[in-house]
Amino acid sequence: MNKKTLIILLSLSSLIILVVFLAILSVYRNSNKQAPIFNGAEVGILEIKGIILDPDDYLDKIKMLKKRDSVKAVVVRIDSPGGGIAASQEIYDELKKLDKVKPVVASMSSIAASGGYYVALGARSIMANPGTLTGSIGVIMQLAYLEKLFEFIKVSPVTIKSGKFKDIGNSSRKMTAEERALLQDLSDEMHVQFKQAVADSRKLPIKYVNQIADARVISGATALKLKLIDKLGNFEDAVSLAAKTAKISDDPELYYPKDKKNSLRELLSGVKTMINRVVIENQQTTPVAM
Repeated sequence: MNKKTLIILLSLSSLIILVVFLAILSVYRNSNKQAPIFNGAEVGILEIKGIILDPDDYLDKIKMLKKRDSVKAVVVRIDSPGGGIAASQEIYDELKKLDKVKPVVASMSSIAASGGYYVALGARSIMANPGTLTGSIGVIMQLAYLEKLFEFIKVSPVTIKSGKFKDIGNSSRKMTAEERALLQDLSDEMHVQFKQAVADSRKLPIKYVNQIADARVISGATALKLKLIDKLGNFEDAVSLAAKTAKISDDPELYYPKDKKNSLRELLSGVKTMINRVVIENQQTTPVAM
């Protein structure tokens, strides 16, 4: 080990000790620090952004909002093109439960379509901008057929299975008519669940929902005409409506529940990455990107 490497490693060791000490001190202080008492009323803000795949973080935040006494109402700010139907259903169900305790208002941003609209159905009131993209009440499954590609690159996939439909959707072969019918039935079943949620939440006849739920994307203005939302308005309007519904007289404070993070683990992970980079760079003759 040359002198330069030794100096770098000694410096890093000192830095690691300092970072770990500060992290432990911070954790200790936070654990013994009492949260400030807030005597006013808050409107909790639950932000749902991007594709909805894993609902766990959102469910944790819903629990935080439910337990926090100072939060009297909740605004769900949605900017999502959709996602998994099961994940959307979980958030929808928990918002309905929350609304029984504290009024929930959904505020649609640029887009709240498909699963994004499904989530909004958990609120007692839904607001959107006139130009918000919403609707898309439908279900989609997309599978790739790659048999010709495998032939071109001279690759022959081998599948071993137990169960007739275990490799349904296998991209190395054409889908059979029986498999296509099975997936179509599954898609139709989930579509029925979606439409029933619309009918229940919006208090609309299922026959009417069947007529309009053809998966088309619509504007917020059209959604209002179709009775899929309650009002046109922006985020501030939604906050005002939530406060009014909760009978908050003064301007409410906004409370954003934080993500759960392990700050000590993240610090140690960052230090480890830095050490690995220094060691590799001193072992190689050319730069290494990490």
